Amino acid sequence: MADAKVIPFDDDRVRSGGAQRPARHRPGPGSSSRAPGSAVAGAAPVSALPGGEVPVGAVEAEEGAVAPQEAQEAQEASGRGGWDRRIAGGLAFLRRRVTGDYEVDEFGYDKELTDQVLMSMLRPLADKYFRVEVKGVENIPTDGGALIVANHSGTLPLDGLMLQVAVHDNHPANRHLRLLAADLVFMLPVVNELARKAGHTLACAEDAQRLLESGEVVGVMPEGFKGIGKPFGERYKLQRFGRGGFVSTALRAGVPIVPCSIVGAEEIYPMIGNSKTLARVLGIPYFPITPTFPWLGPLGAVPLPTKWTIQFGEPIPTDGYPPEAAEDPMLMFNLTDQVREQIQHTLYKLLVQRRSVFF
Repeated sequence: MADAKVIPFDDDRVRSGGAQRPARHRPGPGSSSRAPGSAVAGAAPVSALPGGEVPVGAVEAEEGAVAPQEAQEAQEASGRGGWDRRIAGGLAFLRRRVTGDYEVDEFGYDKELTDQVLMSMLRPLADKYFRVEVKGVENIPTDGGALIVANHSGTLPLDGLMLQVAVHDNHPANRHLRLLAADLVFMLPVVNELARKAGHTLACAEDAQRLLESGEVVGVMPEGFKGIGKPFGERYKLQRFGRGGFVSTALRAGVPIVPCSIVGAEEIYPMIGNSKTLARVLGIPYFPITPTFPWLGPLGAVPLPTKWTIQFGEPIPTDGYPPEAAEDPMLMFNLTDQVREQIQHTLYKLLVQRRSVFF
């Protein structure tokens, strides 16, 4: 077979009698036609013609072919860097716990442990299981002290923990809620330590006032055990709010009172009975009997996946009252009744708006 003959082309040469026709590209089998300037994967870099410059479209096409690969490599590197930072942060956290290089306030509150461990454990329960919807969080001040007063229900006090997550994760300033807890909480082993670490403190006027005056957001549920231990037939009916001690504390500290209504907690453990004999033997306020507990044993302690709504109402200011107002029993009664009525009215409104207990 004879060797092929190479015919040189001169771009400057123009055929006589007519204009130069552009060269046509005939696609081979299996190839696809492309728009001018489109990139071809795996193509060699475009070089300049003798005495000329690389066409702009060719350069852009080449860069476009490389960009997705570079973006993917950058994304993978970013992912590896994210995991590296998480591992390094976790090791640093463990080192501080082992060496004791962390801060705890006078009440035993451990901010680092709460943020990185306790909140991380409670957050899936709030976001995925109960699907807590938060409304009116802007009514909580951005800074300074505030007293959040909420209804209490649910047989076990999970509503307080969900309230703590709701304030921290939804408030623009990610404020921490310092809950006032009953004596029983601090008498239980393990629970006592965890409650202190999470920022809870004994429900007494002195501790509450110190926290409020130091600019903390404090949460109180005045119904106490009467609220969480009430039968299912009385759900969403507020129990007695006591003698208004929380109002007196707010007046002395000069902080606003933020009413809070929680819907959804009443149905997690429908309490259809109360074994008072077992309660006295165990030294607890009540021994709940639900459709699943104690019949199903430990499995009966799993709460039902109800849909929750937490709404914060308009704050009630207290800084306009004179210092001696905290000793006025009539004022205490009026403000306590105002807070209670606002919470009860909001509960009824949320119940009317609710489509289903579980959705």
